[in-house]
Amino acid sequence: MPSATPALLASRVTVRSPLRFIPSSQSHRRSRFHLTQLANGMTIPQLQIGLYMMSGHEVKQSVHWALGIGYRGIDCAQMYHNEREAGKAIRDFLASPDNTEGLTREDIFYTTKLSSNSTSYDAVRKSIKKSVDVSGLGYVDLFLLHSPYGGKEARLTSWRALEDAIDNGEVRMAGVSNYGVGHIEELMASNPRIKPVINQIEVHPFNTQTHIRDTCAKHGITIEAYAPLVRGMRMRHPTIVELSRKYSCTPAQILVKWGLQHNMVTLPKSVKKERLFENADVERISISKEDMGVMDGLDENLVTDWDPTDAP
Repeated sequence: MPSATPALLASRVTVRSPLRFIPSSQSHRRSRFHLTQLANGMTIPQLQIGLYMMSGHEVKQSVHWALGIGYRGIDCAQMYHNEREAGKAIRDFLASPDNTEGLTREDIFYTTKLSSNSTSYDAVRKSIKKSVDVSGLGYVDLFLLHSPYGGKEARLTSWRALEDAIDNGEVRMAGVSNYGVGHIEELMASNPRIKPVINQIEVHPFNTQTHIRDTCAKHGITIEAYAPLVRGMRMRHPTIVELSRKYSCTPAQILVKWGLQHNMVTLPKSVKKERLFENADVERISISKEDMGVMDGLDENLVTDWDPTDAP
């Protein structure tokens, strides 16, 4: 999940707001109700922390801080090369004195992703099981195919392997990432035994991805938005700054809230404790319908990292 780098986060425009750090127990009460119901009837935390491009040490600190603040969703991937650290950070927090809520494994929603689709069913099954084992969490809540690369046969073979991983109890639910309209239609046309519940794509006001979002909505697939902070590239955009002042919040908060008000699962990233809290402290903000339309109109098809959505 590409997202903002520490250097870019540090360069944000500061807009004065009445932010105050609150104890983990209070923040947990505030945040634990923010769940999105998926098409399969299960739920997912609507606001999660992404671990893209985090070192092992950064993962350890950020996950611990995030869980203490009230985050309950952790988004990882094989491609991030920090699955082991992510799993250990979760387990360490649950066993620590900072776990004042008495959280258990079942309270944490952990996502990871397959780095490469393959026409070898056995290779994909082995890769999925390795991710589960490396995390040390017993199972993965959501496993995604990270991209559509590899071609149709590899995509559909990998999906069948994911279905069987669910049957085997290794994974609880499955989805895709960076899938374009054609890839979604291809998967659904194959009449999958288990349907995808998530498509994780880059979405923010400067890349609204409406065609993909509409296609996913048609099939009951929830959108997860990565890079919701535009990797810091538009924090000084006049409209974003103006709206953040209007709503007495920061540019980051107005961007996060835009995704949440569009009913997307949103994955902001930070390695700074105060930024983790800031990104989650958006409950009081309610963007008007008119201002949501203004933000929708900022679309410029800005890709901040990669875009495999038109892969053959």
